[in-house]
Amino acid sequence: MRILVQKFGGTSVDSDEHRQMAAARVIRAVQDGWSVVVVVSAIGRQGAPYATDTLVGTLKNVDPAVPPAPREMDLMMACGEIISTVVFAQTLRVLGFDTVALTGGQAGIETDYDFGNARILSIDPVYIVRMLETGKIVLVAGFQGVTQQGAVTTLGRGGSDTTASALGAALKAYTGEIGVEIYTDVDGVKTADPRLVPEARTLSCASYEEVAEMAHMGAKVVHPRAAEIANQYQIPLWVKSTFLEAPGTLIAHGETLPEEVRLRVTGVTHTGKIVYLRFDLPTGDEDDKAVIELEIYRMLQREKIALYLNSTSGGAFSFAVAREHLRRLRDLLDGLVVPVKLGGRRRPPFGRIYLLGLGQKQSGFEAQRRMLENAASFVEVHTVEAEVTENCTVVSVIAARFKGVPGVMALILDTLSKVGVPVFQTADSEFSISVLIPEGDAAKATRALHDKFGLGAAAA
Repeated sequence: MRILVQKFGGTSVDSDEHRQMAAARVIRAVQDGWSVVVVVSAIGRQGAPYATDTLVGTLKNVDPAVPPAPREMDLMMACGEIISTVVFAQTLRVLGFDTVALTGGQAGIETDYDFGNARILSIDPVYIVRMLETGKIVLVAGFQGVTQQGAVTTLGRGGSDTTASALGAALKAYTGEIGVEIYTDVDGVKTADPRLVPEARTLSCASYEEVAEMAHMGAKVVHPRAAEIANQYQIPLWVKSTFLEAPGTLIAHGETLPEEVRLRVTGVTHTGKIVYLRFDLPTGDEDDKAVIELEIYRMLQREKIALYLNSTSGGAFSFAVAREHLRRLRDLLDGLVVPVKLGGRRRPPFGRIYLLGLGQKQSGFEAQRRMLENAASFVEVHTVEAEVTENCTVVSVIAARFKGVPGVMALILDTLSKVGVPVFQTADSEFSISVLIPEGDAAKATRALHDKFGLGAAAA
């Protein structure tokens, strides 16, 4: 038995016309001899009757002052995928194909208890396999699973992509051939966002690492977790268009790709609306800085706030976050007290305390400052005001191998300087070089770098 997992996004199933086009992809795979498992996202986008955002709004509107419990929120959010899965199953049934629609739990997907951002712990695909062996097309609601005790959970952003890759991994043991196809409204992985760079090309192939890095740095075609799972289990992953007859992009292990692909620059991405924060310690003490930095990072990790461009130098450290998190960040950090090296001395000062501020001087900050004034005779008290730069974005150049390649950072900075784009911060990794720039310069910077690396000259 050859098993193919096909995932369809919300725009692929948001109308009768689109569902017919998606169904044609499924039917073609069946006719080619595949046993097909279909993963379906919620119908449409914000404003559509059964879109996830619409369902969330319905629950919140009961009383905007009382936030829903995470458990009930997940139960509500999972309804969108269940509805679209059943509707798409009926579409295929009307066309003469035997189908069975399953929730994530019925498909054997078990998760942890992190409501709203659950991780898949295991998948028992026995029932799916049994249905495939009877000739049925199996449709699974994406973005969801259940805990060991049966509570419905959702997997967070990109959860349907993750569902598809995880099902492919679980089903690999039951077949001699496995594949995963991600269907979207674009024809594959692009060298840049075509809204910013109209001449952006579709890549014929890319490595798991490249695509995961592109996704982490802003590209929205495949969720990074889906690429990571496919890489871990060595499952070929295709990104294709529901609406266009195009070959799409094959995502595979880098060593299996042609040498010219492994040596190229893959693309240029940009990461939405970003806020940049820099903390300078008045004492310049690097040990103190490490304690404060660790405390902040632990706090943000607990809040599931992703960081970009983490940097440390001397007595200062900095990072960037999505602008949507700024209000929560102020609540967490404005007025945060971090004790350092308390005790161990017989005479005052008995240690140091740092009071963090984010420039707002909120009531919490002022209350902490007054309290610490009373302790100033016993401990050193230092205020650390963060420098907050709003209206930024991160532009990244992605490649299969950047580590050890000289001159690329200088080339990027020179290119941006020539088009008048200021750079606030830089960072590099094995697969990317990133720059923090003004948000208004995102299109100009992306186009300039796309042109500089010749990404629009020919199909990659």
